[in-house]
Amino acid sequence: MNTEEFKNLALSFQGSISIPHFDRVAFKVEGKRIFATLKEESNSTNILLSLQEQELFCTSDKAIYPVQNKWGTHGWTTFELTKLERAIVLEALRSAYEQGLKKKAHK
Repeated sequence: MNTEEFKNLALSFQGSISIPHFDRVAFKVEGKRIFATLKEESNSTNILLSLQEQELFCTSDKAIYPVQNKWGTHGWTTFELTKLERAIVLEALRSAYEQGLKKKAHK
């Protein structure tokens, strides 16, 4: 998977938008909560998962691992895009987007 394919997937969810976010592009649920970020230079994305999902994804492939700082302990998970199939990334994105919708609804 390349970064253009990733952008198209992330923006395919209803109401999702992209905005600059430091050295990345952030993808938000209906303009509110970030559910993923993309770092084009490294062909990687960080996706927000539940801790249980993070554990499952990380044990399924070496190209998926917790972000290497405190954000990793909150579910942020790195996906090396060029080493992964579209279906895996789409599954993670869908989960992150849906979690963002739930959190938005609870506010």
